[in-house]
Amino acid sequence: MRAIETGHKAGRHWCAFLAIVAAVATLCPAGAAEQPAYAEPRDFCSAAVRGRVLHATPASYRDLLVSLRPGDMLDLAPGHYDRLTLTNLRGAPGRCIIIAGPKRGRRTIIDGSFGRNTVEIADSSYLAIHDLVIDSHGYLGADGIKAGQSAGEPTHHIVLEGNTILGAGATQQTDGLSTKTPTWDWIIRGNTIIGAGTGIYLGNSDGSDPFIAGLIEGNLVIDPIGYAMEIKFQISRPRLPGMPEGPQTTVIRNNVFIKNGRASPDGDRPNLLVGGFPDAGPGAQDLYQIYGNFLARNPREALFQGSGRISFHDNILVDGGAAAAVFRDHDLPLKLAHVYNNTVFTARLGIVFGSRARESEVVLGNLVFAETPLLGAASPPESNILARPTAARRFVNAPSARLGEMDFFPRGAAVRGRPLDLSPFAGELDFDRDFNGTSKGDRCFRGAYAGAGSNPGWRLAATLKGR
Repeated sequence: MRAIETGHKAGRHWCAFLAIVAAVATLCPAGAAEQPAYAEPRDFCSAAVRGRVLHATPASYRDLLVSLRPGDMLDLAPGHYDRLTLTNLRGAPGRCIIIAGPKRGRRTIIDGSFGRNTVEIADSSYLAIHDLVIDSHGYLGADGIKAGQSAGEPTHHIVLEGNTILGAGATQQTDGLSTKTPTWDWIIRGNTIIGAGTGIYLGNSDGSDPFIAGLIEGNLVIDPIGYAMEIKFQISRPRLPGMPEGPQTTVIRNNVFIKNGRASPDGDRPNLLVGGFPDAGPGAQDLYQIYGNFLARNPREALFQGSGRISFHDNILVDGGAAAAVFRDHDLPLKLAHVYNNTVFTARLGIVFGSRARESEVVLGNLVFAETPLLGAASPPESNILARPTAARRFVNAPSARLGEMDFFPRGAAVRGRPLDLSPFAGELDFDRDFNGTSKGDRCFRGAYAGAGSNPGWRLAATLKGR
């Protein structure tokens, strides 16, 4: 299959001129008012004035936990701690309760036990957990961090940052991080999860206990048995005090989700799956914004699968067994799919639409190398570059499925074309920023990088992005 792009050569000659037109269109985007504008998730824990700092040891931490007030920090000294049960801890906006270990040197290790979650969160809000090593030691029934079902107050406004989660892989049903209660305004940032059954599992299998308005960014999930991350579909939402009701967004950005070839006894799973939102009422206009992520290696399933309402842009997907990215009805229908400026390198199927998106479907500016690069999309393929994997060396520096060898930064002008009209996406976060977070400039590049030559940003690897 040859590379496909109508007007590709001619577009390079008058690209700069049309970029001006595109910029004007972005200021006055056609139809943009039909979609809500989704704001950047806010930092609800920042405060100029903090409360007490309480220093704890394995011998004293349980007594100190019950004394924590809004704004307090519980500083856990290095060492081994038996399970951490966090119940009825309620901070306040700008005055979160913080529980943290040291960032460097000797670590604070929370040790798991058989049949009990290593860190349990219940009836808590405005709570932050930082820089802990959470080790479930392979025990059955021991998730790493779990917010379980509770008859008490809802659990919301939680920050999980800089933690390392180990040993939560006794079975495919053991989770590194899990929620099984209605939750909203969670920040899951900069965590490393290694060898879990499922890396991150948010929501419940029957569509109850929705995960709402979350920010999942900068995490590394490697070698799970099943999903690296799944957010379950959502039925109509419960009416809980403080639960947001207007259009919300869950942002999934700058994460690294890498699988390996080990067996999945409970069924093969994508690296990342997101389910749909309620058909009506609160949540019906919610949006997943999925961008800047690196998804790699899945020998038997797709790297990504999604339904509901999805903005999917500036991701890099490498080596999916069944496909790279699949958009289709699943538990709930596919309603919106904005798929633009992604780079795909895989053997069989690239971007696949198994269902029509009911509200809006756009496939634009992607750089896809696969035997069948684009399948089932209603959008015409002309604005994308579509080619077989054997042709990828014409376009990018080092096409490869091997970590440490791959470099999908563009070689030169071959990945440029007419300026892309990104105005339909102007209400989406970072629609004008590439995988490295830099400006898309004249918007002539196809794929996840807006540049050519040597990659000035993070090199694709099994590390936290940017490190």
